[in-house]
Amino acid sequence: MGSIAFESRGEPMTRLHWAAVGLAGITAGVHLYLYSVQGFLPFLLAGLGFLGAVVLLVAGVNRRLLYAVGVPFTASQIAVWFVQGMPEFALGVADKTVQVALIGILVYLFVAERTAAKDVVEPEPAPTVVAR
Repeated sequence: MGSIAFESRGEPMTRLHWAAVGLAGITAGVHLYLYSVQGFLPFLLAGLGFLGAVVLLVAGVNRRLLYAVGVPFTASQIAVWFVQGMPEFALGVADKTVQVALIGILVYLFVAERTAAKDVVEPEPAPTVVAR
């Protein structure tokens, strides 16, 4: 299981990865701000979730797993905001715009890295020669 957790270690971070880090940092900041103002625990948990994902990504933990978990986690933030009646409307719209962009990047990275993984071909073993 350890090899799965650290599968991405050593792969360089691209500009798109750093864009995702920035977007996740923005939405984390919004949620932590809302927690500090309202004291609503789910804001704290969401903010820490986004920050934790940033730390794991930079640390080299399996990126495809982070993308796969990050998309529904972020989408759930948008859904909950709508269900709650879109509170803090202006800040919410700005935050949800950031989150939609983050989802787009995560989906792109997931597909791009999946395609790249399929393109990697293992070399065929050298034929063995038996002397007679």
